[in-house]
Amino acid sequence: MSDTAATDRSAKSTSMPRRILHAMLRVRDLEASLDFYINKLGMTLLRRADFEGGRFTLAFVGYGLEESDAVLELTYNWDQAEPYEIGTGYGHIALAAPKIYEACAHFEKAGVRITRPPGPMKHGTRVIAFIEDPDGYKIELVERE
Repeated sequence: MSDTAATDRSAKSTSMPRRILHAMLRVRDLEASLDFYINKLGMTLLRRADFEGGRFTLAFVGYGLEESDAVLELTYNWDQAEPYEIGTGYGHIALAAPKIYEACAHFEKAGVRITRPPGPMKHGTRVIAFIEDPDGYKIELVERE
């Protein structure tokens, strides 16, 4: 193991993210997307939820268990009439952060841009936050072990 890898491991604390949860894609036709990922690629529908107040549906698909494996979140915005451009269809990756407020405080001190401070998800109760990587890609932090 390199000195850098050893330093990186020793610097981790219990408040830091530990695994990738999901990547999110915006889809125009949820049923067609579910057919593709489930019937064509062999993934399993792990959960699906409609959020009437926000007029969107989330469907999580993957090859394993959501509790232990990275999955794909398909976001269907009910009022999206036009197809997404490839660049605008990408949403974010998500990381589990057991102590999200502590993690965000650490990130802030480290100069990481926090684009959405930690707090309950709009139209839901799960505590989330968003940060950006150096290129501006969004990373969602989800408070979860």
